[in-house]
Amino acid sequence: MNILKDKKKAQSYLEFLYILPFIVLVAVFSYYPLYGWIYAFFDYKPPFPLTMDKFVGFKWFISMVDNSTKVNQLLKVLRNTFAISGLSLMFSWFPMVFAIFLNEIKSRPYRKFVQTVTTLPNFISWVLVYSIAFSILNSTGAVNSILMSLGLIETPKMFLQSSEHVWFRMWLWLTWKNAGWAAIMYIAAISSIDEEMNEAARIDGASKLQIIWHVTLPSLMPTYFVLVMLNLANFLSNGMEQFFVFQNAFNKEYIQVLDLYVYNLAMGGGGYSLSVAISILKSIVSVLLLCLTNAFSKMVRGEGFL
Repeated sequence: MNILKDKKKAQSYLEFLYILPFIVLVAVFSYYPLYGWIYAFFDYKPPFPLTMDKFVGFKWFISMVDNSTKVNQLLKVLRNTFAISGLSLMFSWFPMVFAIFLNEIKSRPYRKFVQTVTTLPNFISWVLVYSIAFSILNSTGAVNSILMSLGLIETPKMFLQSSEHVWFRMWLWLTWKNAGWAAIMYIAAISSIDEEMNEAARIDGASKLQIIWHVTLPSLMPTYFVLVMLNLANFLSNGMEQFFVFQNAFNKEYIQVLDLYVYNLAMGGGGYSLSVAISILKSIVSVLLLCLTNAFSKMVRGEGFL
């Protein structure tokens, strides 16, 4: 018995060593940077070191709402953040539908080709994505050249410099980049569906669409629900890179989301301490949203995702 216990203990230590590198990575890159929150309580001007004579307490938290100009600016940023996150949430079903139709392609080589082509953009940086967009949509790009040669327009359209439909255009670029990658999880879920359920539906005379509606979709709903809950928890996090490369003087009012606002405030406006204070509040709200969505998941599904 003692030998068996020693073997189990050794196995447990070995399994812990397997995950230890990942724990270290999370600690270094996710938890150690939280030390930087201290800058929100100081009147910090880089590159000078922190000193207690620069301690200002909650000054920067209060300054967010101490005048109407700052409040209006923050409300515009939140409007953009909510709009773009809302669009992503509204169309969160798209990767699932894409995965279903991809799974219905009978030719295996063609299916692999489509999956590879739609997944590759996920590994392209946003700088390269903007380079592609600029090559296609600038005043001398392919789109304007074709439209002018067909006589549909007389002067080039400024697609990238336009402030119209900015939120929808950003969602389109994000979907083009991430749809194939997001569909992978649904493809894995489809492959785990019991084939006997599909066979039983075919024997009962169900058409392909009926099988998708009554067998495939209900089987994917638990996966979809968990992903939607996670997206709700990250509602305030749109990322910064996409909006940073696409921003310009013409669309800045509609493209500046919370993450980009914090970056511009710290790097462009010199408000380093204020940007950290906003980031702290954003993190707190995100954690609260995560807890609320997990509680909602337990109430509806009987189990959480944490």
